[in-house]
Amino acid sequence: MKALYIFLLPFVLTISLHAQTDCSCCDEIHQQFDFWVGEWIVLDSLGEKVGDSQISHIEDHCIILEHWKGVKGGTGSSFNYYDQSDSTWNQLWIDNSGNILKLTGHGETEKMVLKSDLQQGTSIDWYYNQITWSVNEDGTVTQLWEILDRDGTPLQTLFLGIYHRKE
Repeated sequence: MKALYIFLLPFVLTISLHAQTDCSCCDEIHQQFDFWVGEWIVLDSLGEKVGDSQISHIEDHCIILEHWKGVKGGTGSSFNYYDQSDSTWNQLWIDNSGNILKLTGHGETEKMVLKSDLQQGTSIDWYYNQITWSVNEDGTVTQLWEILDRDGTPLQTLFLGIYHRKE
């Protein structure tokens, strides 16, 4: 019986090691946005609750999925993923009003900056949407959504939320 265990041990170790390393999206670049994963209460800059957000990994860590529920009834979801073909992070946001926002950009240490393509506006000729997520010293995450002119100058803040982990 002991000989059987010794014979099977290399196979068991090989299968175990293979299972641990068989994750296409578990490398460092795919983990750049992991600071946002969790269960959150979102407050505005005055400390008033604006919503709840649940952010999790799906598809073997290849997608970060956000489920948003605002206190005024708005809901939405975003799919966030790293595209190896062009080395960019991407977000596709869709809400219960039918609004769609597509963003692309790059991650940094404890920060993610994603921007839309140039959009034609009504009150502004051309503009970009830019959303920045930053980790704060206290472990919260700030999400800043800005409208930029075609030169990249901030014109308006559309959303400023501070994500606090639920306990």
